[in-house]
Amino acid sequence: MGVSRGRRQGSSCQLCHFGGTTPKIMGIFNGLGTMVFAYGGHSVVLEIQATLPSKPGVPNSTFKPYMWGVALAYAAIAYCYFCVAFAGYWAFGNGVASNIMLSVERPHWLVAVANLLVVIHVFGSYQMYAMPVFDMAEDLCRRRNIKNKVFTRVFVRSLFVVFTAFIGITLPFFGDLLGFFGAFGFAPMTFWMPSVIWLVVMKPSKKSWDFWLNVLNITVFVIIMFLAAIGSIYSIIQDAKTYQFYQ
Repeated sequence: MGVSRGRRQGSSCQLCHFGGTTPKIMGIFNGLGTMVFAYGGHSVVLEIQATLPSKPGVPNSTFKPYMWGVALAYAAIAYCYFCVAFAGYWAFGNGVASNIMLSVERPHWLVAVANLLVVIHVFGSYQMYAMPVFDMAEDLCRRRNIKNKVFTRVFVRSLFVVFTAFIGITLPFFGDLLGFFGAFGFAPMTFWMPSVIWLVVMKPSKKSWDFWLNVLNITVFVIIMFLAAIGSIYSIIQDAKTYQFYQ
């Protein structure tokens, strides 16, 4: 879209200084959190893996096809993200918005179709991300002897959707929040907690490569988690200085 029409007038691919060294560094940290968010999995993946049927007498028979599916999924995600990232930065330069659809202005029909596809995607992905919360809320209702399924499945879920929509409208720091959620939500669950669990369960020798590779993975992503959290919080504070609610 942007590549076929050439670069936007006045756009530059030079490194943006963001007003000083500190904002530039914090922007890089926040970008790390955004990348973690983009490539992070979620708790539904664990449920899918746990419920895959195995062949009788053949333990872990679904592990290989499951890993093939994960590899293909991440390859498709990487292809889409990198295409958008490279083309968007080439066309709009360092002035590209955190939500790239805000930078694309024409053709209008293509922008409308892209936004419609985003809405369709959110309908499905929101259900996947929210399903563990719904399960937890329904389990809490059962423990309190609330057996009305209409209440638990309609009222509680609707209340959660309204609450998250209110938070999203009130705090529309899209890029900054991605970094924050990537740091504290997806970095532990996807990148370093699995290594911790593997070390605890498998107990590999400290002289093996597996042990030190997992330790390295834990160390790197714990550092990224804290740096991304610092960068995103800094960016939210800076944006909040000029933000006016619902305007």
